[in-house]
Amino acid sequence: MSALTDRIAEDFAGAASTLPGSVAAAARRRSAISALAARGLPSTRDENWKYANLRSLERVRFRPAPPAQSLPASGELPQPLPGIARYLFIDGRFAPTASVTPFAGAAVRLLAPRDDDAVQAAEISAADERFALLNEAFASDGLTIDVPAASATALQLEVLFLANAAAQSGASYPRLEVRLAAGAQLILIERHLSAGSEASFVTSAVQVEIGRGARLEHYRLQELNDRSILFDTLSARLAEEATYRLQAISTGAQAARSTLALALAGQRAELALAVAALGDAHQVQDAYAVVEHTAPDARTLQTFRGIAAGRARVAFNGKIIVAPGARGTDSRQSLRGLLAGAEAEIDVRPQLEIYTDDVRCSHGATAGKLDDAMLFYLLSRGLERDTAQRLLKWAFLEDVISQIALPPLRRQVEERLAGQLRDDTLRELL
Repeated sequence: MSALTDRIAEDFAGAASTLPGSVAAAARRRSAISALAARGLPSTRDENWKYANLRSLERVRFRPAPPAQSLPASGELPQPLPGIARYLFIDGRFAPTASVTPFAGAAVRLLAPRDDDAVQAAEISAADERFALLNEAFASDGLTIDVPAASATALQLEVLFLANAAAQSGASYPRLEVRLAAGAQLILIERHLSAGSEASFVTSAVQVEIGRGARLEHYRLQELNDRSILFDTLSARLAEEATYRLQAISTGAQAARSTLALALAGQRAELALAVAALGDAHQVQDAYAVVEHTAPDARTLQTFRGIAAGRARVAFNGKIIVAPGARGTDSRQSLRGLLAGAEAEIDVRPQLEIYTDDVRCSHGATAGKLDDAMLFYLLSRGLERDTAQRLLKWAFLEDVISQIALPPLRRQVEERLAGQLRDDTLRELL
């Protein structure tokens, strides 16, 4: 990987003078590049990256894409959700005229530089979070959301990251920081989508801090076109009695890799993570989620549902670590994959590392084809085979879809999935 890191360093040297200090200080950017040069990017020899498509990095430029020359047409964006403010970023840059930004009760602003000048080792220490260093070095814009203590009701916000530029002209670096004070509440919708058919290169980084007794409901929708590449890193830390409900649905991109690093650092913190991934043709959908319990009496519920059709590969690696002293931990994993193509591949891998007694931890993982008995039942009721198969796929995904608590958003997701499954019958049922 030395040739690749050399090319990253060259792109950084050429772009450094144009990167805004309002997002990250120059010293921080240089520190990120130095750390990346020392560690290198992951390769397929790394156990947690063996399912990811890393060959695409040989064909991309790492410097930020130039500013978009025009705004997207209204029909290219999802319909706004009633009563929810919207912030739009194009190739990682804020587009104020296409945003709807009244958001009383919280501080929502473009990223400001941090006080420290260097990337501290503790910030991006894990080997699996190295793509966050790319974002640290090259990000040209971003958003900070600060929700004050004891919100009376949950504030609601949507952030759209639109990829427009071709990977040969530059990369997109979406960047988002979310901080909830004690007792705060926030509903956040985060979308990644494409403006057209260009093959974009997107490296996203999200940092979440949830204060004592605060609650974050976070929906992440990845809907890039089928030529784009995405590397996504999300890190989150939960304080005492904090609640984080994270639902992620990934249907787009030629190759998408999501790395989730979630720390339950406070007593009685609760995490509910639900992920759905659909792959078709030659798509790669890969996710790695590591949840670390370091405080007593914390709870984790992890759900994954993946469908691989055509020659796609869908993978989910869920790792839960129970540290010494994290007694009373309650964690459950349910990972299921569905093969819907003769040459498709599903890989589900639950992992548990437990370093203390007095815990309740369980996991289950299955991968297989559609239930023949259920298929026969539907066929015996007069349904066409293709329609019956799609209905069974829909039911398989319902474990994740049903957790979307916002009805207008749920309907948009259902319509997207019906299109992905290529079934007008499902649309008629919505």
